[in-house]
Amino acid sequence: MTGGPRRPSGPPPPVTVAEGDEWSTWALNAAQVDTLRTEAEKYVQIRPAGRGADGRRWQLRARRTVGAVRLGAGEGTVQLHIAPKVPVDRLLFLLSYAQDRRAVWDAGPVDGAARRELFPVLARRFAELAERALGPGPLTGYRDRQATSMMLRGRLRAAAQLRRRPGVALPLEIAYDEHTTDIPENQLLLGAARRLARLPGLEPRVRARLRRIDARLDGVTAPQPGAPVAECRPTRMNARYGPALQLARLVVRGSSFEYRDGRRVRVDGLLLNMEKVYEEFLAKALGAVLERRLGGRAMAQPRRTHYLDDRRKHELLPDLVHHLPEPDGGLRPVIVADAKYQEGIRSANLYQLLAYCIRFGLSEGHLICVDRNGDGEGDATMVRIPSGGASGAIILHQHVLNLALPPPALAARLEELGSRIIHARTTAIRPRL
Repeated sequence: MTGGPRRPSGPPPPVTVAEGDEWSTWALNAAQVDTLRTEAEKYVQIRPAGRGADGRRWQLRARRTVGAVRLGAGEGTVQLHIAPKVPVDRLLFLLSYAQDRRAVWDAGPVDGAARRELFPVLARRFAELAERALGPGPLTGYRDRQATSMMLRGRLRAAAQLRRRPGVALPLEIAYDEHTTDIPENQLLLGAARRLARLPGLEPRVRARLRRIDARLDGVTAPQPGAPVAECRPTRMNARYGPALQLARLVVRGSSFEYRDGRRVRVDGLLLNMEKVYEEFLAKALGAVLERRLGGRAMAQPRRTHYLDDRRKHELLPDLVHHLPEPDGGLRPVIVADAKYQEGIRSANLYQLLAYCIRFGLSEGHLICVDRNGDGEGDATMVRIPSGGASGAIILHQHVLNLALPPPALAARLEELGSRIIHARTTAIRPRL
């Protein structure tokens, strides 16, 4: 007795592509193609490549997201791995810059055999940082709680009591502050530990360390998948958590993805948007250089602060705006820079930077592109925009940053870049809009 065709058992073999590489060819069934077209449009491009001996063949090319993710179900399951273009130790250096620069974590050396495997290295780093943070014990804090009780604890919620039980003395609707470990800092660590522990390819010892971190945070509520990442403001109390929180935020944020229409989709894996990684790194690292060399205050990726129009409908989103104090105590923008995770500039980039310069009343702006191949820094170029009137031209500078440089050399290059930007600054003040 013979049956139908036997289906392969176990998970499908991974589809592995690399960020920045050319098209690669893969044998995919119709369900897998549908999965990639509907669920992976943000991660890879796909196009037909003709029919091979093993069925329909398709070509894939990675966009600007790296990571590992499981997509689809059944015959449409795809194990997608996207390797970063830059070596892992360089990428860890970019990732190590925190929102609070005081919380920068040490990327450390990376074994040569693991230079293309990001997430096992990331999991080991997180385990080290989380163990260090939790060494004295989990942080505790106060959280607002609401409950129904037969005795008064904290304060009576009078409006809720009258609404739910008018004229009835007991039970009481109360609110109180509870001293607990279930606070945002611990929730973030727990969510990251659980997310990393589920990744394939981890060493058993690393997975065991992540599970011990999970056990130490017993009683803490894990973040909901796909929900916005909790904000944990740096304070004296949570300072020892700083580096671990930065990496945890990265992991939890990488477990969901946002589409252009605002949909936020949970992914079974971990993904990093390299455009955002580069923009955040450059804004914070270059901002620190400018503050040290020029003084004043650098605003990295300011939001809801600058608008193109007087009705505040069209928001401007520069990656870095540097301010110097004015005699009246206010702050005046003197430098604007935008990071572009691309090689070379496009007309749209120039139009965008020109709008920043006009809005801030600046005579120069700066675009910092990347050299991901390590072929060299290239020469800085300038685009002169005649503006007429007494204010003269606006100069748009293009700089190139080689991400293949070792971390010490990359830090030195940032120092040099900051010096160039300061040297190019004119003191003439254009009218601001």
